[in-house]
Amino acid sequence: MPREALPDIDIAHLRQWVGSAEEVTEQLTPVLAVRLAATLDRDDATAVGEPAPLLTHHCLCHAIAPTAALGPDGHPARGGFLPPVPLPRRMWAGGAIEFHAPLRVGDTVTRHSTVEDVALKQGRSGALCFVTVTHRYTVDGNTRITERQDIVYRAAPAETAQTGPARTPPPAPKGDSNRCLDASPTLLFRYSALTFNSHRIHYDHPYTTGEEGYPGLVVHGPLQAMLLAQYAADLRGAMPRSFRFRSFAPVFGDAALHLHARTTDNGLKLWSAAPEGPIAMEAHAQW
Repeated sequence: MPREALPDIDIAHLRQWVGSAEEVTEQLTPVLAVRLAATLDRDDATAVGEPAPLLTHHCLCHAIAPTAALGPDGHPARGGFLPPVPLPRRMWAGGAIEFHAPLRVGDTVTRHSTVEDVALKQGRSGALCFVTVTHRYTVDGNTRITERQDIVYRAAPAETAQTGPARTPPPAPKGDSNRCLDASPTLLFRYSALTFNSHRIHYDHPYTTGEEGYPGLVVHGPLQAMLLAQYAADLRGAMPRSFRFRSFAPVFGDAALHLHARTTDNGLKLWSAAPEGPIAMEAHAQW
């Protein structure tokens, strides 16, 4: 079957956002540390000067949009720092993080962000627009974390055209180490609040199922990445030097979420999955 042509998306216009930059500063307060630990049911130290758990930086330095400026999906209206991609579904596809030194409770953190690339591709279900963003998190001018984020935009279900039979991925394998937690609506809501993420697929069940066609609330990609990174640090007892991850399939809330890990020659391979479900996110941690 021939592939459907890409929709009329002005990629030259969208690529004008390459080089777009943004800078935001925020303090990593003890209150934030306490709230994150409570949300994840962890007993992390939260006093000033203590190292913050991995990926706490995702709770910091958000661009703040007024409620009236949000789109129907809960995201800020398109066309500010990020390009105005005219595809409705926006997801965090993956990324890579380098940890140079830990963030600490009490630090004043500055996020320096740049749009590195905008690319249009054809996937099995239709057009995909990839936006690559790099972030650098500094404290007193010293870089603590560098991160690449890969954001993907795609059409809503009714607009997609499958170019072949749907493939059913196999169930995720079991790791040498495993951890299970409850991806409850409460957990998803509290994480959304901590990260100032108003995307409705994480807390608005009627919208998620009726408008976006998912079977239930979607577990955040950044939340899965945080859980896997912290699991890696717990297993090794130390912060990894690098952590890279990629989303393969959505996983839905109000159910168990399993974290798996397996030792490799150069670190740990980790993945998340619903019970009997496929790999949702895969990650690699190196020390």
